[in-house]
Amino acid sequence: MANTPAGLVAIPLERKVLLPHVVARVVLRGKDASKIIKRHSAATRQGVKFHIACIPLKSLQNDPKDEESLVPHGKRKRLYEFGCTGTIMRIQRLDSDMFGIFIEGGKRFRVRGYSQDSEAIWIANVEYLEEANSKYSEEMIIFKALCRSFATRMQTLCIPESLTKQLLNLINTVPMPALADMVVSMIETSFEERLMMLSEANPKERLEMASAWITRQLNVLQISKKIHSGIETKLTQKQREFYLRQQLDEVRSELHNSQPEEEKEEDDMERLNRRLIEAQLPEEALKVARRELKRINQLHPTSTEWAVSRNYLEWVTDLPWSNKSNSVLDIKRATHQLSQDHFGLEHVKKRIIEYLCVAKLKGDLKAPILCFVGPPGVGKTSLGKSIAISLSREFHRISLGGVHDEADMRGHRRTYVGAMPGLIIQGLRKCGVNNPLFLLDEIDKLGQTSNHGNPAAALLEILDPEQNNAFSDHYLNMPFDLSDVLVIATANSLDTIPEPLVDRMEVIQLHGYTFDEKLHIAKAHLLPKQIMEHGMDQSQISINDAVLFKLAESYTRESGVRQLERTIATLVRAKCVELVHLTESGRGQNYRSCIRLDDLDSLLGSPTFEKEVAERDSQPGIATGLAYSGSGQGGILFIEATKMPGTGKLQLTGSLGEVIKESANIALSWVKSHAEILKLGSGKNINIMDRCDVHIHVPNGSVPKDGPSAGITLVSALVSLFSRHAIPTTTAMTGEISLRGQVLPVGGIKEKVISAHRAGITKIILPYRNKKDVTNDIPEKLQKEMEIVYAKTIWDVLRAALVSDGTKNAWVAPPYESVL
Repeated sequence: MANTPAGLVAIPLERKVLLPHVVARVVLRGKDASKIIKRHSAATRQGVKFHIACIPLKSLQNDPKDEESLVPHGKRKRLYEFGCTGTIMRIQRLDSDMFGIFIEGGKRFRVRGYSQDSEAIWIANVEYLEEANSKYSEEMIIFKALCRSFATRMQTLCIPESLTKQLLNLINTVPMPALADMVVSMIETSFEERLMMLSEANPKERLEMASAWITRQLNVLQISKKIHSGIETKLTQKQREFYLRQQLDEVRSELHNSQPEEEKEEDDMERLNRRLIEAQLPEEALKVARRELKRINQLHPTSTEWAVSRNYLEWVTDLPWSNKSNSVLDIKRATHQLSQDHFGLEHVKKRIIEYLCVAKLKGDLKAPILCFVGPPGVGKTSLGKSIAISLSREFHRISLGGVHDEADMRGHRRTYVGAMPGLIIQGLRKCGVNNPLFLLDEIDKLGQTSNHGNPAAALLEILDPEQNNAFSDHYLNMPFDLSDVLVIATANSLDTIPEPLVDRMEVIQLHGYTFDEKLHIAKAHLLPKQIMEHGMDQSQISINDAVLFKLAESYTRESGVRQLERTIATLVRAKCVELVHLTESGRGQNYRSCIRLDDLDSLLGSPTFEKEVAERDSQPGIATGLAYSGSGQGGILFIEATKMPGTGKLQLTGSLGEVIKESANIALSWVKSHAEILKLGSGKNINIMDRCDVHIHVPNGSVPKDGPSAGITLVSALVSLFSRHAIPTTTAMTGEISLRGQVLPVGGIKEKVISAHRAGITKIILPYRNKKDVTNDIPEKLQKEMEIVYAKTIWDVLRAALVSDGTKNAWVAPPYESVL
């Protein structure tokens, strides 16, 4: 023992035992590792062997790693008193201060104590174990025979021939005590058994232990062979692959168990089980998840069912069964947020504040589903975002445009390949809380009933506060509580939404903006936004109110502000180009930030829209009506009537629908029956259509037109035609009539009035029963700028519409009594 020093550098081996004559790989980390490698290199250059003390260490769960010292104070208490000297055979540099070294075992020793050298490296003071001089020839013979049987068994297991030859060579040449150490490291032995082998100094005892363990290994191999031969004939190709994978898993499991505990990864099933507990599922859902977890444990990871069940459990554990966001019901803050983000829309803001106040007093947010209906670009989606911000809730938008499959809402059943939950459950997983704000955008664009089901019918349960506390997705197949989810829907029109779906929602109409509202929105929101998005400062571009008003009036003609925003973006880009060109040419001081009215023609071209009424002359037979489209936009239409020699026929053109055609016939019948009172001819019982035909045309024939609101306009056009009294182009009207001359109310008043204001109309004739709509919906400023006349009968309409016949003779309506 004189060649090996008594003080050796201590190297702890976690859950590993190095025996003499055996080579093992050890990973060293930290500054001490670098110092040891340097010492080894210096000793190698001097031709001196560098010996180290490899001492087994019993590791603990969650054992913290010390990157500085190999043997910190906490580990010294867990080092065993026996160890083996080692000689470094080869070194691999894995990282900075991290090395993989191959060590060959040398001599057994007992540790007497530890000390630190000048470089703070721990030195083990060892006492080498003397080999006992006992006779063990019989044990040698038994052990050698067992080793030969083991080598023979290895040959039957298709082990490479070179390895078996090497093993037989060792059996014939290596001393039996050394061979015992090597064989114990080769066969399946536990950490405690190898530690017993290390601490035993008597070769006879070591041979007996090695013989017992190798006999156990041979029995295991014999049983494995019997099992394998018994089922081999029954295995199909896929079963054979499954069996081999099972064996491979066992090998990996053994390798996994040999790693330090802190380096082990958490088992997938354990992780899923832990996540199921953390998710705090309801009792019914937990029962289903437990059953699925038990089932997946009985499946092999390569099977299709395992992947399906694993994906299902991942979805279940990811859902926010109990996670909630802290909703803040601050009415003052919500009011400020809505006013800051949106100009106008007072009735919408009022309804939202009412809802929040009730929720604050009641303590929950269960309320009717809100549905914002209005033309594109009026702020329906952004209003939903503002509500989410004011409530401190997660916001998630679900676009329903083009959704035609019921499974998109409720999910696919797991029997289908690639099945997934529906859009509702996907949104909840993305938000991570069970009380977000869902915006069901474009609910009127849902696909109709088909062979894939009706997605609108699937929404009935989601939008019903009395039913959505147990929403069942086809994929999950377990109830999920949606009662805390605040749902807001948006639509352009209610016409395509099924009646039962509309019945479950509280409809709030969002009308188009007036010019003044558009001006304020452009100044406060659109212009600053576009300046920032184009990388300019507020001081580098200036657009006054006159220019913005001109943009809204002559370059855009819409209910919302999207086209207005795009037009402003065009102006900002033009100023960007101008600034860059002047800066590159060294004339940056010539840049003018202000955009004037004179610049619009050069930057945007000629105005896209002109005031139609300003370009027309007042002529008999022409009347201006107001129309309302299904998308929520208003407009004006001109009705032209002319007569010609004929036999009393009525011709209608201009892509007119059945309803408006019936209105034209009613209008003509009323005019013919009151021709004498209207003084449209001489004599009693005169037929004004006796020798002429009437042709009524509505221009822009490519656009289909229909609806019941053109009745009084048709009567006014016919009376103007036959009386030769013209209607001013700045006068417009809307309303239906009956055969008795009563003016009936119509819808879309706000849209029609705003569109008339945009077109330059100064006088509007409306049914008297629509007066409440004007009072409630039309801005006060707009009411003052326009003259609004309310008519109960057609005589009120004619009195307000017909002015003169070109001879300075005003049209005088007959007394109302003469009509009776």
